[in-house]
Order: sequence, then C-alpha cells, then structure tokens
Amino acid sequence: MKKFFLSCIAITATVLFVSCSSDDNDIIAVDDDPTPVNAELKGQITEDFTLTNDVIWTLDGRVTVTNGATLTIDPGTIIKAKPGQEADASVLIIARNAKIEANGTASEPIIFTSAADNIELGQTAGTNLTENDRGLWGGLIVLGNARASLSGDATENQIEGIPASDSNGLYGGNDNADNSGTLNYISIRHGGTLIGEGNEINGLTLGGVGSGTTVSNIEVVGNVDDGIEWFGGSVNSSNLLVWAQGDDGLDIDEAYSGTISNAAVVLGDISDHAMEIDGPAGSLEGRFTLDGISLFGNTITENGEYADLRDGAMGTLRNIYAEGFKESADVELDNNGVSQNFLDGKIVFQNWVLNGADNTVFVEKVGCLENCDDDNDDNDVLEELIILNPSFTERAANWTTTGSTGGANMSVFSWTFASSKGAL
Repeated sequence: MKKFFLSCIAITATVLFVSCSSDDNDIIAVDDDPTPVNAELKGQITEDFTLTNDVIWTLDGRVTVTNGATLTIDPGTIIKAKPGQEADASVLIIARNAKIEANGTASEPIIFTSAADNIELGQTAGTNLTENDRGLWGGLIVLGNARASLSGDATENQIEGIPASDSNGLYGGNDNADNSGTLNYISIRHGGTLIGEGNEINGLTLGGVGSGTTVSNIEVVGNVDDGIEWFGGSVNSSNLLVWAQGDDGLDIDEAYSGTISNAAVVLGDISDHAMEIDGPAGSLEGRFTLDGISLFGNTITENGEYADLRDGAMGTLRNIYAEGFKESADVELDNNGVSQNFLDGKIVFQNWVLNGADNTVFVEKVGCLENCDDDNDDNDVLEELIILNPSFTERAANWTTTGSTGGANMSVFSWTFASSKGAL
C-alpha cells in the first residue's frame, strides 16, 4: 500500500488519518466505502494539505492550520461542522503565518455548514435548515500579522473565543502587507456557537489580516453573533453578504484600515445593527472606508438599527443604500468622543440613499459619564450635546437623499444561499 506523509498527516489508498500524539490534537478521517468518503478533521494541520470536493469533510472541534502550512480548499468543497459548546466548539482557525487558499466559484462555492445540514455532494444548498437555524457550530477565523490598535499599545492580542492558553489564537504585528491567503466564493452557514459566557464566534473573523490577503465573494447566513468582524488589519474585502445574523452584520474594531466595498446586510428577525463600528483601543489610529453598501431592515426585529459608531470610530461611509427599516431606526454617534471625531473630519458620511425614510433617521446619541452600558440606553448618564447649530440630524441633509437605487451591485450575489431562498 503506497503512503504519502505530510508531517503528522498520513494518506493511504483507503484511509486518511493523523496522529499528532503529543497533545491529543489529532486529525482523523473515516475510511472509504463505496459511497463518497466523509473525512474528519480534528486538531492541528501542520503541513500543506488540500480538501477536495469529492468528499464531504467533517470539522470536529478546534481545527488549526499552523506552522506556516497552507490549507487549500477546492471549488465545490463542502465542510460540515459537528456541534459543540465552549471548548468543544467546532471552528477552523488559520493561525498567523499559515495560509488558506479557498478559491470557489459562483457555480461551485465552498460551503461551511452544520453537520445537521442535509446538503449532499454536488449541491449548493440543503433543504432542512433555514436562516433561523443558528449556533450549530463555530465559524471561520483567519489571523494575521497586520497592525491593530490594541489596549496598552500591545502589538498582538488573543482573538475572542479562543482560550489564552492557545497561542495559535494570537493576531497582530507590524506587517500591513501580510498575506493570509485567499477566500473567494465562500458560504458560511448556521454558525456562532457559544464559546464562553456571552461570547459567540462570528461567521468570519479577520484578526490583524493584511492587505496581501484576498477576501471576496463571502456569504454568512444565520450566525448567532456578527456576520463578519474585522479586528484591526488592512485587508480589503469585497462582495460580502450577511443575512439574518443575531447581532451585527458588518463589525469593525481596533482601527481596521482597509476598504469594504460592494457589501449587503439583510437583517433577520433577531438581528441588531446592520453595521457596528468601533475605533482604536490604543494610540494607533486607522481609518476604514465603506463604499457601496446596501442595508435591508425589517420592522420585526426589536433592535434593527442602521449603524452604531462607538469608541473613537474613524472612517468614511459612502454610497450607502438602505430600505425597510422601522421608523425608529437610526444611525448613532454613540458618545461625545465619536461626535468630536465627526466634527474633526475623522468620520465622513457621503451619498446615502434612504428608500422610505428621510434624514431624520440620523441622530446623535449623547454619551455617558460613568457606569455606562452601551446595551442599555435607559441607564446612560448624559453629557452635554456637542454637535450644535446645526445638529447631526440637520447636517445629514447634506449627504442623504431619498430614492430606490444605490449601494451595492446586488447581481453579484446571485450565487448565494440567500438568493436561492428569496432573501434578496
């Protein structure tokens, strides 16, 4: 029997298995049978490895690509993740210095989903799960060496959701051109399982990911927490779709300084903000650009806001189209520090088109002095308003119009699960 060895990975004619015996982080796959193989991934991938589209791969627990290895995923590959909470949550991590080369196509997207999904080889959607099936596994985390603005001006940080004891959860550095690989035509469904008290995994997490990385044509459906979140970094991201997330659609933190273009967020019944934007946690400043974004709200979700800008947010939000939000929805400058950034030109709004609403949706939410709780407006202790004569809402007339066109080019999302289910 001929064998090919890649570090701790051994592939034989009938069995794929891994025995990295030192820490119980083993990758194991079940043996062949006359039907397509279901290969199981578990533990660490320390050498270059390819997931092929002739099997359905099973993700079992925390699987990490590390040691500078590259994980290649062929177009049309399906990865189903086992359920599990906290330490047993199934999640795929691309550690710093490792890479993922996941190049799907519109006709053969790469699909990350739950083991409960009845999707089969050659299909792009199953029939038994909907956008309201959330938290059935973790998510996809990519970590790089680009700069992030961190508390105490640290150069690296542990990504949320990964225990501090796991050094493969570190992100950040000084290489803004860092390359973590390629994500293209990827659909991530039904994730966001609980990994700690009040702490869920995003559909796609990008921590300190550099501009040498390609992130394009990404869909996240039915995630418990945020759809896509950027923690610092400088990676440009395009053609993004988030549908029915439990928290925020697009979330920016720690002085992310790339461009997010042609993206859409479709709120579900329990969604919070379409966009949540935070600024630097340290002295390093970075300014993002959001360009060509469509936001689709509904009147069902209790929260369902357009956007919340908080904690020193800095950046440009232009060419935004929004429709379907409830009358009370707004864009918030969450405190006076953010309001000052707006007055100083560090936050810029340009060319917003609101279908079915006028510019009264824009408000300045005054901040709080102490014991502040961003999630409970009733407990806020108010400061003095600093955007006066004209107010933030009055100024919004300079960049808002009403109409039925603008934002993202929605035709690029015809390949998605959301499109097949009529969400668009």
